[in-house]
Amino acid sequence: MNLFNLLLMAPPADGASGSGYSSIIFLVLIVVVFYFFMIRPQMKKTKQMKQFREALKKGDRIVTIGGIHGKIVEVNDTTFIIEVEGLNKLKIEKSAVAMDNSAQLNAENK
Repeated sequence: MNLFNLLLMAPPADGASGSGYSSIIFLVLIVVVFYFFMIRPQMKKTKQMKQFREALKKGDRIVTIGGIHGKIVEVNDTTFIIEVEGLNKLKIEKSAVAMDNSAQLNAENK
């Protein structure tokens, strides 16, 4: 038995038989805390990344998840064609884009 099962099966300290409601409240509280601290922030981050990837357009400089720097040359439904150093072109999935590099490059050029 793990600690969680022991907590649910433990008799009430005052000897009352109302432990059913307290264990249900305890479980609901755990689910609520788990939702607000784990699930909700992850869903929010996923939504922001999807919006970011959909807003990318031709000419934007990006960095892929693998660390490849490039400039978007063509936008398709689920893929980008990017131009990397040496005028080589790569076809990548939209989900492989990690961040926009344009703002960083503009700051370095100033």
